[in-house]
Amino acid sequence: MKEIVVISGKGGTGKTSITASLAYLGGKDLIIADCDVDAADMHLLMAPDFGQSEDFYSGEIAYIDQDACIKCGKCQDVCRFDAIPIINTQYVVDPLGCEGCGYCARVCPTDAISNSQPKVGEVYVSDIRTGSTMVHARLSIGADNSGKLVAKVKNEAKTLAEKENKIAVLVDGSPGVGCPVVSSLSGASFTVLVTEPTVSGLHDLRRVYELVKKFGIKAGCIINKADLNKSVSEEIKSFLKEEEIILLSEIPYNVKFTDAMTNGKTIVEYDKELGNIISESWNKIIRAVWNTGDPK
Repeated sequence: MKEIVVISGKGGTGKTSITASLAYLGGKDLIIADCDVDAADMHLLMAPDFGQSEDFYSGEIAYIDQDACIKCGKCQDVCRFDAIPIINTQYVVDPLGCEGCGYCARVCPTDAISNSQPKVGEVYVSDIRTGSTMVHARLSIGADNSGKLVAKVKNEAKTLAEKENKIAVLVDGSPGVGCPVVSSLSGASFTVLVTEPTVSGLHDLRRVYELVKKFGIKAGCIINKADLNKSVSEEIKSFLKEEEIILLSEIPYNVKFTDAMTNGKTIVEYDKELGNIISESWNKIIRAVWNTGDPK
């Protein structure tokens, strides 16, 4: 069972739209994992039923038992995050400021402070309109530990794929190079890099590929809006050739991408010409992942 992870060095490249199109083309053969938990939006195109849900707890946060608190102020004195303000004459913990280090509990003379795991999100397993299943999540506002939530989503998706004998898990990863991206890439068989022909697009493509290389994962690249800046597109293609990254496709800019999303459809359903380009990208991915011929 394979894992295909779609990532981008920056937001706004069309990563999720393209991932949804690949999910549509793969149909019932895939399990979909939306690992862009900080800004999850695959559900807008996949129409999930949110059939199963599970609360996700992670990290630690301090809690003050007001009945045991003698208001000595020692906890506030040692909190380097200024997360214990006084509200209505009581010392309370600011959940957004607390890092769960536990120092306040150590210095409390009455043992009035304890740490607990807060709820930081929800995980869903949904039937989707492609006839398959999607594992996705919602991270609570201001919550940390998105990397752990990504790992939870991926593990659930892999378990389902193995149980149902699917050929692959298709992952919509987070943009950038942070902890959620690292978690998305762990265990991947193939990475699809989505970029755009801008100075920042090329810079961030180089940066995220350095991360991909550290994992030793084979990669292909889709240049979206490729005709907007042909000189930068040529620079991107030179970089791909230098790094032996497969050029999967060059997609021209077209407002039909936006029109398709507005209508709740993937571009392969909405426009034949653009759909054919992405279909060929999917065929190249299949050849690269399953070694069924020259992906180029």
